[in-house]
Amino acid sequence: MRLNWFKEWGWLYRPVALPGWLALILTVAFSVQVFTAVDRHSHSVSDTLYGIFPFWVSAWTVFGWLASRTSAKPNS
Repeated sequence: MRLNWFKEWGWLYRPVALPGWLALILTVAFSVQVFTAVDRHSHSVSDTLYGIFPFWVSAWTVFGWLASRTSAKPNS
């Protein structure tokens, strides 16, 4: 039996189990940490956006992949 960590919710994934919530919390915490570290040394908004972009895209891509692999598929 497979444990579903996420449930499809439109285009997004909603955590339904503890490992799913943990993955979401870790991804959000990483994103906040990257934002504060990059923003501390940025001189403009564009500096911040260029600095966080590769980290955020990578982190949320991995999260999306994990969620898609461990999600419950809706009944068709």
